[in-house]
Amino acid sequence: MTPQLILAVAIGGALGSVARYLVSIGWGKLFGTDFPWGTLIINVTGSFLIGARWPVRSQMGVVAGNAGIPDSRHCGGYTMFSTFSLDAYYLTERGQTLASFAYMVASVALSVGAPIAALRVVRALS
Repeated sequence: MTPQLILAVAIGGALGSVARYLVSIGWGKLFGTDFPWGTLIINVTGSFLIGARWPVRSQMGVVAGNAGIPDSRHCGGYTMFSTFSLDAYYLTERGQTLASFAYMVASVALSVGAPIAALRVVRALS
């Protein structure tokens, strides 16, 4: 891990966060905020981008987890859902179908449950 790599990740994260904000606001203005269109579009486009990028990197011999910063994390400032999607696919591709299914179910259930639990704790303490 080098300072240049850390700086590149920081810049990429910042740009991704700004892009996420702009996409979310833009879709909210176009279609309203009754449904989380912005988040849906971000998750789908981020997953598409990481999928489009992944084969190019893997042909160069870079595999998730062995390049200092795991390759599947580069859309993180824009969306972590893309990482979730690629990790689930990668497990399946390696023949770990049961692990992939468990990962997907646990990720969704725990990620939906965590803010519910946090809201309940905060409300109970206030």
